[in-house]
Amino acid sequence: MILAAQTNEGLAQLSNELVYASMAVYTLAFLAHIAEWVLGSRSKVGRTAAALTGTKTEAAPATVTVRVKQAGGGTAVIEKPKVVTRSAAGTRDVPDGPGAAGGTVKGDLYGRIAVSLTVLAFALEAAGVIARAISVQRAPWGNMYEFSTTFSTVAVGTYLGFLLAKKNVRWIGLPLVTTVLLDLGLATTWLYTESDQLVPALDSYWLWIHVSTAIFCGAVFYLGAVATLLYLFRDSYENKLATGGKPGAFARSVMERLPSAASLDKFSYRVNAAIFPLWTFTIIAGAIWAGDAWGRYWGWDAKEVWSFITWVGYAAYLHARATAGWKGRKAAYIALIAFGCFLFNYYGVNIFVSSKHSYAGV
Repeated sequence: MILAAQTNEGLAQLSNELVYASMAVYTLAFLAHIAEWVLGSRSKVGRTAAALTGTKTEAAPATVTVRVKQAGGGTAVIEKPKVVTRSAAGTRDVPDGPGAAGGTVKGDLYGRIAVSLTVLAFALEAAGVIARAISVQRAPWGNMYEFSTTFSTVAVGTYLGFLLAKKNVRWIGLPLVTTVLLDLGLATTWLYTESDQLVPALDSYWLWIHVSTAIFCGAVFYLGAVATLLYLFRDSYENKLATGGKPGAFARSVMERLPSAASLDKFSYRVNAAIFPLWTFTIIAGAIWAGDAWGRYWGWDAKEVWSFITWVGYAAYLHARATAGWKGRKAAYIALIAFGCFLFNYYGVNIFVSSKHSYAGV
């Protein structure tokens, strides 16, 4: 049964304006991230090369001044080596790039500006999603436009959540903002759909459960895919250094700002492993909803099939991580293929394949 509520055109228009405003601020955040990576002081290749070859560098290790109050009332000054984040995973003991966590290079100012702008853009986009929901009094993911705007909002919110938890993820900022702009560009042009009420098959509380978990899983899978892709580049960079190669200046300035390959690999594995059970629940919830809406739990619909293929892909990745000889780059390729299946399940199936999930249009 379709809800009788009318669309509030004023709120729907406000939603559109908020999304456009968020795109403008995301663009400023993108430029700030570029400034952080390009205009900030560039680290030298010596630290990573020394870690790979066992040689010593001329630079003295960074120190932190610690003042300790003595019993007699005096103050003792102790110089302690600055802690460098390292990963226990993998076969190398390579320090993270000095720009990976922020706060260690001159470009940190630009990075802080970029994060602040990202927070503002996130708030604007989230307000746009909420306004869209209120305008039709339903969940704001009844079509591809609404799914895309909500997806990018959740992806940015997850990234900011990691930052709030003091996790070393600021290196995700530039690729994240770039892809969010692409996502919103597609959403507001190619995928845009007027705010309207739901068709009968979507008018269910399962819309809140099934689609919300799918959006959150996709956002986390996306962060894992970014880390996996950067891992492949950083691993090639470290391999080149280990074999005596000399990367170009641009490669050094970019790769040295990333965590080590082992750290990136560990991060992608942890987020994919953590979200995989929720993706399993998403498929089960979809089957239950299908039973309510269409009278069958599984009908080999294209969306159902590709959701299961995505599940198999990530299951294969997690299995590969536990299998000797399949860790590292081989497992990373499987993870990227699995995320590719997720993307095709969304864009490819919805646009190019006829299925029961095509009722919402774009």
